[in-house]
Amino acid sequence: MNRDWIATARTLSEALPYLQRYDGAIVVIKLGGHAMSSPEAMDTFARDVVLMQQVGVNPVIVHGGGPMINQMLEKIGIKSDFLGGKRVTDAATMEVVEMVLSGTVNKRIVQAINAQGGRAVGLSGKDGNLITCDPADATLGLVGEPAEVDPRILRTLFADGFIPVIAPLGAGRAQETYNINGDTAAGAIAAALKADRLLLLTDIDGVRGASGEMLTELTVEDIRNMIAEGVIAGGMIPKTETAIAAIEGGVRAVVILDGRAPNAPLLELFTDHGAGSRIRAS
Repeated sequence: MNRDWIATARTLSEALPYLQRYDGAIVVIKLGGHAMSSPEAMDTFARDVVLMQQVGVNPVIVHGGGPMINQMLEKIGIKSDFLGGKRVTDAATMEVVEMVLSGTVNKRIVQAINAQGGRAVGLSGKDGNLITCDPADATLGLVGEPAEVDPRILRTLFADGFIPVIAPLGAGRAQETYNINGDTAAGAIAAALKADRLLLLTDIDGVRGASGEMLTELTVEDIRNMIAEGVIAGGMIPKTETAIAAIEGGVRAVVILDGRAPNAPLLELFTDHGAGSRIRAS
């Protein structure tokens, strides 16, 4: 008998406890970086998402799109500035951000999932009053911080067998449109849903310790200490702060994992090995 077939059967058998564990669970996935960089990577991700739903998971996809926004702004001659890693968003920039995120990027992900046999629905935080924002910082313009999240539209989609794909935009108190950091939006949605897992797909393999070693299990206290000591720095700070906020909001665990690795979400959910740095309350 072919050894590859035997290995596949063994893998499926070993996955059984995890399949049972996540039956009916809500898993929010922040999609960005390499996983969006090529049709092949997108197809692999889409297949993983459809498989997750097929075995009883309720997946929610929240996506970014910074590089695509940059390309479009450059193409039409709008200069884009950043403060503290966040895009300064005036009205002209906001038009482009919404067009790219809710249009091009969102529909590309929806089509990829549907092509793999799923039933994806694209929306933004403006739909169904999903995300109501307050201004994050006056110097950033139309950049919002989620103030209220109403997940009823997502639960309706779950009940009908749809996979929500969400662009990180929200509405202000006067129905103005706000741009939201993708990780922040994913964390807020995961907390509102009391999700079992929030998976933050990145272009690194997880959180590293003071000696550069990969850390697979961390607590909120560990993260706070590592930030205070400067071990966690730069772009990893907002991701780990998102993780802390999500856990304090009711998410069971957050995993920062490498979106460049094929099938990373499946490895994390359904194998002993895992695929990144898992952060829990304690």
